[in-house]
Amino acid sequence: MLDREGYRPNVGIIITNERNEVFWGKRVREHSWQFPQGGIKPGESPEAAMYRELMEEVGLLPHHVKIIGRTRDWLRYDVPTHWVKREWRGSYKGQKQIWYLLRLVGRESDVHLRATHHPEFDAWRWHQYWAPIDEVIDFKRDVYIGALQELSRFLHELQSWDYFLQHQETESSTK
Repeated sequence: MLDREGYRPNVGIIITNERNEVFWGKRVREHSWQFPQGGIKPGESPEAAMYRELMEEVGLLPHHVKIIGRTRDWLRYDVPTHWVKREWRGSYKGQKQIWYLLRLVGRESDVHLRATHHPEFDAWRWHQYWAPIDEVIDFKRDVYIGALQELSRFLHELQSWDYFLQHQETESSTK
């Protein structure tokens, strides 16, 4: 299901722990990492899609997490043409996403990457809140910046994006 502009409705999920670190998943048989995300089915609300994708990709149920916040509007990214299936070229541009910020209130052992027959991730780790911006595939970077910046207001005692950037520059100049 695409909107009039060629974007597929989707949800993005940022799961945090009590230290404001984020769940960072390694895609199956790839060397790329990302946040959980997935399409919204016709007639499905973004929140219902988020809970479905959370269970399918991470194995977590609603009682394992608490919704802390969500983005106000859709955030969009274009998929490079060479990544688009031939039959979709010309109509499909990319994804439009509503992002959710969740707190894990269950245990880490509740994470079950093989909850379905088609797992999305084969490994995961906790990561610094801002670090995924530098590690995600280029065409998703602006959406990650937008989502993390907008949702950061819901977290207390979190270093700012500017502080993180300055710290990264200082760290790399001392190496």
